[in-house]
Amino acid sequence: MTELKGPSGQDDHVPARPPKHTGMTRIRNYFLTGLVIAGPIGITLYLTWSLIQWIDGWVKPFIPLRYNPDTYLPFPVPGFGLIVAFVALTVVGFLTANIAGKTLVSYGESLLGRMPLVRNLYGGLKQIFETVLAERSNTFKKAALIEYPRKGLWAIVFIATDTKGEVSHKLEPSADTISVFLPTTPNPTSGFLLFVPKTDVMELDMSVEEAAKLVISAGLVNPDYPRKLAVKKPGRKSEQPPVLEPAD
Repeated sequence: MTELKGPSGQDDHVPARPPKHTGMTRIRNYFLTGLVIAGPIGITLYLTWSLIQWIDGWVKPFIPLRYNPDTYLPFPVPGFGLIVAFVALTVVGFLTANIAGKTLVSYGESLLGRMPLVRNLYGGLKQIFETVLAERSNTFKKAALIEYPRKGLWAIVFIATDTKGEVSHKLEPSADTISVFLPTTPNPTSGFLLFVPKTDVMELDMSVEEAAKLVISAGLVNPDYPRKLAVKKPGRKSEQPPVLEPAD
């Protein structure tokens, strides 16, 4: 067999040399790598620090001066207001868990119910907090796909609950609809509430957190699929079922 050679008499199958990286290219790569590592950490620390300062600014003015460490220390104590708020909310929850506390809360709610504007605001906020924070709530436990804003275009939604109340009554009796929240990019806290037939909702295996990352990143951050199965490491004891020996 004869070897194929090019016009210069050399073999055509000579591997191409890898491109050389210049100094500026390496500096750019190092900078981008450092930005990927430091960017999320810096933004997380900034948001956490801003939240702590915001809570301290609200809570510390209500703390008596004799209990506020900022009055007798040469430097402010960040996070002290956050600790006080956590303890105060825990105590309030403990006090309202008994009969006397529930009676007092009911009496206060009855007073608020007589105020024309306040009762609407309080009732709406209470319902939102109970729906979002209650352990029995199944709000936003699933991510799904629906065709929106027209056929052939798909959007990620968060499944809320089955359609209830007047909306469910006004819709066709035979239509089994579900309430979904359609988030916007890159801010998933804003969006649209849609009532969609269950047959038009395609549930996803990804979690709500993974779907939120996908929405925030405008499709750049995708979760792994198919999911990697967790490999259980064998313990000290054998996990195999015992072998039964035949009786004599």
